[in-house]
Amino acid sequence: MLFDRIMEAHAAIRPQVPVTPLEHSAGLSAELGCDLRLKCEHLQPTGSFKLRGATNKLRLLGTEARHTGVIAASTGNHGQAVAHAGALAGVPVLVHVAAGTARPKMAAIRALGAELVVVDGSPIAAELRARRYAREQGVPYISPYNDLDVVAGQGTLGVELAEQAPDLDAVFVAVGGGGLIGGTGTALRGLRPATRVVGVWPENSPCMLRAIEAGRILDVEERPTLSDGTAGAVEPGAVTFPICRSVIHETVTVTEAEIADAMRRLAAAEHWIVEGAAGVALAGLVKTAAAWRGRRVAVVLCGRNIALETFLAAVRPTRTRRAARAA
Repeated sequence: MLFDRIMEAHAAIRPQVPVTPLEHSAGLSAELGCDLRLKCEHLQPTGSFKLRGATNKLRLLGTEARHTGVIAASTGNHGQAVAHAGALAGVPVLVHVAAGTARPKMAAIRALGAELVVVDGSPIAAELRARRYAREQGVPYISPYNDLDVVAGQGTLGVELAEQAPDLDAVFVAVGGGGLIGGTGTALRGLRPATRVVGVWPENSPCMLRAIEAGRILDVEERPTLSDGTAGAVEPGAVTFPICRSVIHETVTVTEAEIADAMRRLAAAEHWIVEGAAGVALAGLVKTAAAWRGRRVAVVLCGRNIALETFLAAVRPTRTRRAARAA
């Protein structure tokens, strides 16, 4: 069972993956009318929750795979996580990224010792090419989400939430391929079933949401989003699809302006610079705050890997938003 694998991983990935704090935000709690806790995955060594799944997968590799190395595909955070975990374990890592991947994230992957292959096209194109190359070379492929060992690693976050705040009413999680919310939701369903799991998507990239609504994985038109960490289509046959259907209680979509506003709120209240995917989860709470007044909720801040220039451009109010506030 996935729950059993999560519980095993929870003990096995230490000390490579630290337990991150669950911080009370007095300022945001007052603004939103709830008791808000922030799960600080942006404080992981590679700046995102992805280190959990990568570390768990690499610890389960056989001797031959450790020698030949592994291949991954990433929009940035997963690649950094696999590179970091590989460096600690002495496993060579090759990462495929789409050409549109943020340059600082590419540089970070290289700095961690991995070899990088840049693929023309979308993130799903990079993922499919990486899988094909791994099959041709007979080398293990480490999926960002479509692997139960990876999902089990991500699910350790849910175990931590259950230990840190047993009386949580809800947790808000940004959703891309579904590994984080699938693992977290599975852990909470086993340990704290009263906690509601709320999935949040950018309106510009709601791939898993549309699959859940349709009852099948399908092609979804995407537009550019600040949440590059959750962008990209869901791979056909993804193991996360049935998991997400079973563990997500509520869904929210947010606009790019709402994501930017959430990133700005976090910077003002906590002095933290987080990436768009982290802003997505908080934006979901802000949008539905009235439903959670007086209740204890957590928001997963899933990553911080964003260039300062990109952050400043994202959170700087546009003339339209300034005019609306002035009116």
